[in-house]
Amino acid sequence: MFNSNMKKLLSALAISSAVILTPVASFAAETGASSVEEGKKLAFSRSKGNCLACHMVGDGAMPGNIGPAIIAMKLRYPDKQKLFNKVWGTPETQNVPNSMMPPFGQNGILTDDEISKIVDYIYTL
Repeated sequence: MFNSNMKKLLSALAISSAVILTPVASFAAETGASSVEEGKKLAFSRSKGNCLACHMVGDGAMPGNIGPAIIAMKLRYPDKQKLFNKVWGTPETQNVPNSMMPPFGQNGILTDDEISKIVDYIYTL
């Protein structure tokens, strides 16, 4: 029940964000397309971000379903720093019950620069 309702909510958010939010092309121009492209490569890399192991992400093949779909990120995280903190693993972002997401920065899995690039990419979704 919860999973089904969550999927419906995320789908509605994705549709509404496509209408309301800045198009991806102009966002990429603001942040530098190379940062977004590098972030996508890192996010899809099995030896780095490996976001697809747990999340449905954009056009990623064989996504996982452990974590929530990575869609409507500007709407879900209007403050981009909070999204960075979530991926990095600051103490205030680690209080999600039953979360399996590792603190990528805190554990040294990704550098701050790599996390910034991943955040740039997933912020376009």
